[in-house]
Amino acid sequence: MWLNNTSLGPCFRPTNITLEERRLIASPWFAASFCAVGLASNLLALRVLAGARAGGSSPRSSFLTLLCGLVLTDFLGLLVTGLIVVSQHAILFDWRTVDPLCRLCDFMGVAMVFFGLCPLLLGAAMASERHLGITRPFSRPAAASPRRAWATVALVWAAALALGLLPPLGLGRYSLQYPGSWCFLTLGARPGDVAFALLFALLGGLSVALSFVLNTVSVLTLCRVYHGRQAARQRPRDGEVEMMAQLLGIMVVASVCWMPLLVFIAQTVLRTPPAMSASGQLSRATERQLLIYLRVATWNQILDPWVYILFRRSVLRRLHPRLSSPSGSLSLRPQLAQGARAPL
Repeated sequence: MWLNNTSLGPCFRPTNITLEERRLIASPWFAASFCAVGLASNLLALRVLAGARAGGSSPRSSFLTLLCGLVLTDFLGLLVTGLIVVSQHAILFDWRTVDPLCRLCDFMGVAMVFFGLCPLLLGAAMASERHLGITRPFSRPAAASPRRAWATVALVWAAALALGLLPPLGLGRYSLQYPGSWCFLTLGARPGDVAFALLFALLGGLSVALSFVLNTVSVLTLCRVYHGRQAARQRPRDGEVEMMAQLLGIMVVASVCWMPLLVFIAQTVLRTPPAMSASGQLSRATERQLLIYLRVATWNQILDPWVYILFRRSVLRRLHPRLSSPSGSLSLRPQLAQGARAPL
């Protein structure tokens, strides 16, 4: 147990940071601008998605529903965590005074884990949906509808929330992080801390790896169909190319933003000797690395909506005019079905 005042909750670790240093690191204008840009970007993407879903076909509507769930999750994540961080940066309140029982810290920790894992899990769900739609077009159930897609989003939310609630239930701990403006999982050597940190890192990493494998197979299948015998008479539909371009963009953004943090978490909790002392202290270098990697990860919530906004057909046609040819609108399913039975 950390050496804290007995009247305080378990989320407070020994820190060695002055108020002046907190002012230099925690800029309320930067945090507020970051959140404002992210919220505006996601609102714009939701508006464009609403129009696209209204006129889409069934397979496309299912994909767009999952994408809508991703953008909505990013928006809520910025809103919930941004309110806490911007408020803390603006008034630099003493967390021990405002939240002595660690309830706000636990809430923010749950939110950080929930809104961090959801985009990675939803990316894997979208990759699975496109993989089935491209490689198994006839075995894919007709019920792959927006309703089922929303059920998938709800299942992802439930799974991420269940994981986020593990520390309040006894597995692992959430603790106040440098420079004292946010809460996240504890990079300690206790078995519960190590188990929860590895569970978070492995689940996130496996989601990215699954997305990579499924998207690679889907792209190879599309390329084979595109350059097959019937390529002169039958091209992949614009929508198939558009959805794969968006999905690849989402996967790249998630990998670049989240993998450094996930790898850092796993390396830190498995370090020998432990990175965290028995009193709960981390080295200043480790604390700063964690803060930098976390800030990089939060860019995922801003970049996701722009992947959809920029990778639409209207933009792709400018980059690749061939997509606007008449053959581009022909059905892909007969050729895909033939291609799916051949070995890759």
